[in-house]
Amino acid sequence: MSVSQTEWEQHRPAVFGAAYRLLGSVADAEDVVQDVWLRAAQADLDDVVDLRAWLVTVSARTSYNLLNSARARRESYVGPWLPEPLLTGPDAAAPVLVDESVSFAMLLVMEELSPPERVALVLHDVFALPFDEIAEVLGTTSAASRKLASRARGRIAKARGRQPPSKAETAEALQAFKAAAQAGDLARLVELLHPEAVYVADGGGRVTAARMPVHGGERVAMLAIRVVLQARPDSIELIELNGEPALAAHRDGALLWVDTVELVDGRIVAIRRVANPEKIGHI
Repeated sequence: MSVSQTEWEQHRPAVFGAAYRLLGSVADAEDVVQDVWLRAAQADLDDVVDLRAWLVTVSARTSYNLLNSARARRESYVGPWLPEPLLTGPDAAAPVLVDESVSFAMLLVMEELSPPERVALVLHDVFALPFDEIAEVLGTTSAASRKLASRARGRIAKARGRQPPSKAETAEALQAFKAAAQAGDLARLVELLHPEAVYVADGGGRVTAARMPVHGGERVAMLAIRVVLQARPDSIELIELNGEPALAAHRDGALLWVDTVELVDGRIVAIRRVANPEKIGHI
């Protein structure tokens, strides 16, 4: 017997969640979801004990096969590449599995992992799959899969460093950044930004955006003011992306960009702006 519609709707967030964490793209993850649905609808699942684990495994195997081609596409990407933001919270159209592993900062760290490390980490630490099943996805041994996940954890711990701020702290920093940028208050922006702050914009060659990261609190502050003056957004609102507060700028009903930030000691150390229409059209 194949999967029922009720069972599919129950497990679809996990299928999408595995693909999105592995690929960092909403569009690619949705393609994987469709592939998994077609396979599940045609498969004989009578002998499957854990349907969720089976679906997540198929999702991961399909995503794993796409990872190398996805990385190749990023090498020819125009300007900095950032993960495709995922709308979460009350505004999300469909249920989303949200935890620390789906945060923007974590997705960027996972981009530094090898595809096998990423698969082993996500399947074991997020979806609690045993290493023998992960080994089947990767075509390796259970012991090797365990080592891959352990190595990935170590690299992530080293990259992340300190404890991330609360949602309230992030929202407060974003609101202050928004107010200062709209007011053209350079002094206030410099105060909010860490001296070593970096601004990374992903326009994908589709819209005007910095082709290289901008470093230094004062330079980032001046750029933030200049972009607001040039783009003239009607509104900049607080939303939730990837389980964390973010800003969304609109003009004439169209979404111009979304911003996420990282904080260190209460100051903004990184601003990541996604403006590529292909990446934010679903928000």
